[in-house]
Amino acid sequence: MKKKPELLLPAGNFDALKTALMYGADAVYAGVPSLSLRALTSFNEDSLTQAIDFTHKLGKKIYLTLNMFSKNSDAEKLDEFAEKIRKYNPDGLIISDPGVFMFMKEKLPNIPLHVSTQANVGSWLTMKFWQDLGAKVCVLSRETSFEEIAEIKKKLPNMKIEMFIHGAMCMSFSGRCLLSAFATGRSANRGICAHTCRWKYKTYIEEVNRPGEILPIEEDDRGTYIMNSRDLCLMPKLDKILEAGIDLLKVEGRNKTPYYVAQTARAYRKAIDDWFEDPNKWDYRIYQEQLDTLQNRGYTYGFFDGVPGPEAQNYESTQSNSQWRNAGVIREWTDEGCVFEIYQKTYVGTELYFLMPNSLETRCVKIEKMKDGFTNNQVDYISPGKKGQTIILDKSLFNNFTLDDFPKLTVARLKI
Repeated sequence: MKKKPELLLPAGNFDALKTALMYGADAVYAGVPSLSLRALTSFNEDSLTQAIDFTHKLGKKIYLTLNMFSKNSDAEKLDEFAEKIRKYNPDGLIISDPGVFMFMKEKLPNIPLHVSTQANVGSWLTMKFWQDLGAKVCVLSRETSFEEIAEIKKKLPNMKIEMFIHGAMCMSFSGRCLLSAFATGRSANRGICAHTCRWKYKTYIEEVNRPGEILPIEEDDRGTYIMNSRDLCLMPKLDKILEAGIDLLKVEGRNKTPYYVAQTARAYRKAIDDWFEDPNKWDYRIYQEQLDTLQNRGYTYGFFDGVPGPEAQNYESTQSNSQWRNAGVIREWTDEGCVFEIYQKTYVGTELYFLMPNSLETRCVKIEKMKDGFTNNQVDYISPGKKGQTIILDKSLFNNFTLDDFPKLTVARLKI
């Protein structure tokens, strides 16, 4: 019988980590800004060790990202980091730089080493190279087709494969891009990409040696979005991935909101569990409906079926295709009611759709009255201008439901 893959979700901060685990992730990945490709993550070394402890108490896994390309100045920081986390035993370190790999192999011999997608592993030859060095998992590059992934799995059955199933796509080869660095001084290879590929450009392209092969770009007064990739979504292909026995399935997005984490976690969690229960009755559309509510640039299969064509790009706009937005999150319950942190302008009359952690259900609560969480005054509307802006929703608004179904960190969406 096939073993269920690990569902691996991003944790850019402690809230996202807790949310991912509550909504069905088997594992999370996180890192500190100075040593990973997520310079904007809110973790530091102290909070990261707390995150390891929290995750392990739930019986789940946490992998730490050390996937930057190292400079000489990083050696001392790596040594300090190794000493700091030695006793906390994370479930793995995700590394792209061979020097960092060998350094951590020596410093932390008991912690499994994973090879990051930044290392651009796309063949069984390259994966065997890393296996021979002692790697336990390889995160295959997004540019690897599923046919190639399946072949790699057959060639090296004892090596675990991790593949991306959802998230933003990069116009470069798995993040090795200099466009942001040239345009803004912010290097994508140090985790501070300005996403210049999403900007609008005025241009017309015809390759000199291929006259007549013109990119299908239409330019108007807004310019064009020639390098704006659609977002990866492999839900329609998930049955093939599960059948192939891929070991870890990864969702991209350490800078994403807890709402994104919750929705992707519960959709893929339910899809995986349902396929294993009865693959013959499995229908991806049930779960795709949930993913369509996320902000997205349109979806693509990426390189799943081979090198994609123009359909992988959104030449029109970087705006989201979804009419749904992240409304906020339950911070706590008091005797008075629900303390709800808002991320959108919210009115009396707004309908909040809460995502249930253990199913694909949403439960609608219409705001008939609310208080400003800072002033405790009744208000008709309020904007999330202040950090941590909350509203207080009277318990009576939840009379049709059991309050235990709405734990802390339950997220909600609203329609715009």
